[in-house]
This record gives sequence, structure tokens and C-alpha cells, in this order.
Amino acid sequence: MLTELLAAHGDFTPGRWVPCPRVSDRAAWDNLPGFDRWLSGGGEAARAGRRVPALPLNLWTDFTRTGNRARYEHAYFARRRTLCRLVMAECMGDTGEFLPRIADYLWAICEESAWQLPAHNSYLRDAPQLPLPDPSRPVVDLFAAETGALLAMVHFLLGRQLDAAFPGLDARLTREADRRVLRPWSTTHFWWMGSGEEPMCNWTTWCTQNCLIATALLHPGSPARIRAAVARAAASVDCFLKDYGEDGCCSEGAQYYRHAGLTLFNTLELLCALAPGVFDAVWQQPKLRNIAQYIAQMHVCGPWYLNFSDCSPLAGRRGAREYLFGKRVGSQALMALAAADFAADPDPDRIHAADDSEGINLFYLVQSAFAEQEILAYAATAAPCAPADIWYPSVGLRVCRAGSFTVGIKAGCNADSHNHNDTGSVTLYKDGHPLLIDIGVETYSKKTFSPRRYEIWTMQSCWHNLPRFVADGRAYDQLAGPRYAARQVRPLDGGLAMDLAPAYGAVPGLGYYHRTARLTAAGLELCDETDFAGTVELTLMSEQPPAAAGQSVAFGALARAELCGGVQQILTEAVPVTDARLRTAWPETIYRTRIRFTGALRVFIG
Repeated sequence: MLTELLAAHGDFTPGRWVPCPRVSDRAAWDNLPGFDRWLSGGGEAARAGRRVPALPLNLWTDFTRTGNRARYEHAYFARRRTLCRLVMAECMGDTGEFLPRIADYLWAICEESAWQLPAHNSYLRDAPQLPLPDPSRPVVDLFAAETGALLAMVHFLLGRQLDAAFPGLDARLTREADRRVLRPWSTTHFWWMGSGEEPMCNWTTWCTQNCLIATALLHPGSPARIRAAVARAAASVDCFLKDYGEDGCCSEGAQYYRHAGLTLFNTLELLCALAPGVFDAVWQQPKLRNIAQYIAQMHVCGPWYLNFSDCSPLAGRRGAREYLFGKRVGSQALMALAAADFAADPDPDRIHAADDSEGINLFYLVQSAFAEQEILAYAATAAPCAPADIWYPSVGLRVCRAGSFTVGIKAGCNADSHNHNDTGSVTLYKDGHPLLIDIGVETYSKKTFSPRRYEIWTMQSCWHNLPRFVADGRAYDQLAGPRYAARQVRPLDGGLAMDLAPAYGAVPGLGYYHRTARLTAAGLELCDETDFAGTVELTLMSEQPPAAAGQSVAFGALARAELCGGVQQILTEAVPVTDARLRTAWPETIYRTRIRFTGALRVFIG
């Protein structure tokens, strides 16, 4: 799409991308509605970050030795998050008060041996990570690119002030961003840049956005570099977009919309500014509007979202980026959702769903600060837009709403990015409260993105709202890969029908497992039928404690499941939740109900 627009336009005169007014424009900065909040936030950051968090070698090698990636990443992200807060405060006050602390953090970041994470320290996609980084051969991963954009923003905002107070520091940070990010990006093909039909993910637009930010701010007067960067970025965006259906569904789930859909938005904004008139037509594409609106379709109520794969049900508050994306494509639903969330919590630096990398992009903070007045004015008059039922055939996702219920029903296959073996699973909310849940993912470790991924319990189908087949002393769960998919998938009024048997591979005696899920104002009806002669064990995961009695299961005071069919036994168990990432969404105990049956089972939850 973009490469075609670029080719059709021919040569172009590069434009300039300016993220915000210069700090010297005091009228613009002094009148920001969040002025006092940003200034206060800088003071808090300065007090909390008196010492730059250390990144010793033992933290880097912790990943190689133990598989733990959180300890290194926590210190790494804390450096960048604190720097962003300090820079925002200095831009507000413009007094020099925060410059010494800013300089300390900049110096420390420039002195890091590598900007990529230990978990990303490889030169080939999915290759084992190298034990130590090679400073002479930088890897441009998600956070090397983030760091390059961060330093470019600091240069744009405070370069002159830093150079006056610490001569040579501004030149050092721009040189490091060039050496570690822009030069490798222009001379090396990293997998996330895209190649033919190779599948892409959120890395593509996330990295591309930040490489463009760094190029635009560090080399605004170099037409040749701008043209080359535009061509490279356009090709990568096309590689990203090819993996989206026309319906715009994000196969990685709601939490990754922040890093996929929203970075696509800012990448396109950058391209339109750097290549005036070349890419403007892209905003009229229905596919782009659908990508934008996806997150509004996945919203349930308050902080809750329908989740699958590695996503948390707490996908974060919407903010300036969502509002501006909605405005660009003319989506009142997205604008209203984003404006309401922003009015309730205008702080974009708040950590969302245990994502330690939030708050490290300085441009996002500037973007938010300068959009705040418009968003708050819109929030004061905008009415919420209730989304309609939707079917996403590209991913096999059905979302339905009726009465006090919202359900997400996932067909598709077990080859999505950030996949869990969850084909056919359902997620149900009642009165805005989780009823049938998808647990999400634990804190990332070395195992998370390795051949041992499906040893992790949260990835397995028996910990989703799905069947397990038991015969001859063996249990059969779903398998990972594109061939393990639902078949005979049919959207219904208020639901979805499918055959789940192929997702389990070769199970002796299993020919079909038909599942029909249908939502009405009274509740959710699950009808499962199979030719499997052995015992089927249907899992229902819940936040509410289950209490089985006869042919029914009560989920606290929230709802009750009535069972009909060949029920043999109902087992309930408490599941302790100890992982820090999971605990951001769930209490210290969740529950698994296992319903053993043969032949057919009808479950009505209301």
C-alpha cells in the first residue's frame, strides 16, 4: 500500500516533523493544562531517582544463568522513565533545576554497553540469545529503538541548554543514537523490518516509529537521509499491514494494540509529515479505520477488556494516542472511549498491567501534554458509544453483547503471535465483572519465548475454558501451530459455532468436537458435543469461587451454571496466583472447575 503510494508519487521534497513547540516558546508551554502536574512529577522523579539505577554485568547475565529477565529490565526501564519525567519538568520550568540530574541519566545511558535487552540479544529471528552484547555491532531491538528516539527528543527539547551546562553532552547523545540505532537501521536488515511473506508483529511498527523519530529530529536538514528513511519505513509498514485482515483485528490481543495499532498511527503521522502529500490517502482506507477501532470493540467496562494470548484483561487506560488516532480516521467511538479514560486519569506515565516499559517514550508524554486541552474539552460533551456485536474472520474472534453480559469467543488457530493454545475458548463478563476468565501470561522469562513455551501452565488449553480428552490413562490437550485450528467455523446471531477437534491433533477416537456458544440477555449457552468415547474434562476458569451442587455450579454470588448432559463428576480447585504480572489483574486465588462428561454437555451460565 505505502510503497505503491510512494512509487506513484515519485520524488518528493522532504518535510520537517516537529513534535511540539520549542521550549523557548514559553507561551505554549506555560499554558499547558497539565503544567503543574508535570512540574510536580519531575520533582517526585528527582527525589525517587537520586541515584541512577545500576546495570552491572551480573544483572545482564542473570537472564542467561537463570532465565530471569525482570531484574535487568526493571533497572533499565527505570532509568528511561525517570529521565522522561525529569525532561518534562525541565521543559515546564525552563530554569535549569533538573539539568544536572538529566545529565546524570543521559551519561549513564550513553555509557551502557548495549541498548538492546538481554532477551533480545541475537542477530537472527528466534535464534538463541548471545551471552554478552557486542558493542561494535549494535542490535536494534524494541528498546534500542526506543532509546534512540528518547535521546533524539531530549536533543530537540533541551539540546542547547545541555550544551551550555555540560559542553559536549548533547553531541555525545546524538552520536550514540546515530551509532547504535540509525546507522544499523540503514545498513543492516533486522527481521522486524520485513521480508516478503515473513510474518511480522508489533515490533515492526514499534521499532519503525522510533527510528523515524530519531531520523527526523537528528537529521532534519538531510534530504537524502529522510528520503531513504521514508522508503525503508514504508516497506516495513506494508510488511506489517499484510498480516492484518481487512477487519483490522489485532491477533496479538488488546494489550498489544498499544504497541501495534498505536505505533502504526504515529508511524503514519511521521511519514505524512516527512513526505508531504505522498501518504495522505492511507487515512481513508477502511482497514486502517478498523485497526483503530479494534480496541473499542474489545472494551468491556471500566478497566476490563476481552483478552487472549499473552494479554492481560487490564489492557491499560486509553489516552492521547487513541484519541488522535480516532480523530484521524473519524471514529467517534474510539475518541469517546479515549477521552473518558483520559479525563479520569490524564497521566500517561502510569504503569499499565505490569508493563514495566510504559512511560519511557518521551514523545508520547509530549503528545499527551499538548493534546490534553482538546481531549478534556471533547470529554466534557462526548457521549459514550456502545459497540455492536462484531465478527473478526481474520482471527476467528466473535464479540457479542446482550443485557448485562459481554462474551469473546475465539476460533482461529494456535499460531497467533504471543499464542496460547486457546482455540475455541470463551471469556465472559457479567455486569462488568469477570466471570469466565482468561488468565493471561506470567512475567516474561527466558522460557516464555523459547521451544519450552508450552510447558508454562498459562499457555496450555487445560487452563482455558476448553475441553481435555482422557483415554487409556493419558490426557490430550491442544497443540501449537497453524494446523491446529478450528474448522467449520460459523458466526451465529449472538455467537459462534465450530469444530475444535483439529486443534488437538491426533487424539485416538476423536473425530469431532462441536462447540456452539450463543449469548442472549439471559446469559451464555455453551453446547459441546463429541464422538469421543472416553471422558471429556471441560475446564471453566473463574475469579469467583465455584460451588458445585447436583447439576449446577454457583460462581460466588455473580452467576450460576446449569448443566445438562452426560455429566459424570464436577471437580473444583483453588489456584494460587503468585506471579507479580498475574497479580496485577487477579486476586491471590483464582479457581478451576472441571466438568467430566461423555457425549454431550449443555452449560447455561446466567
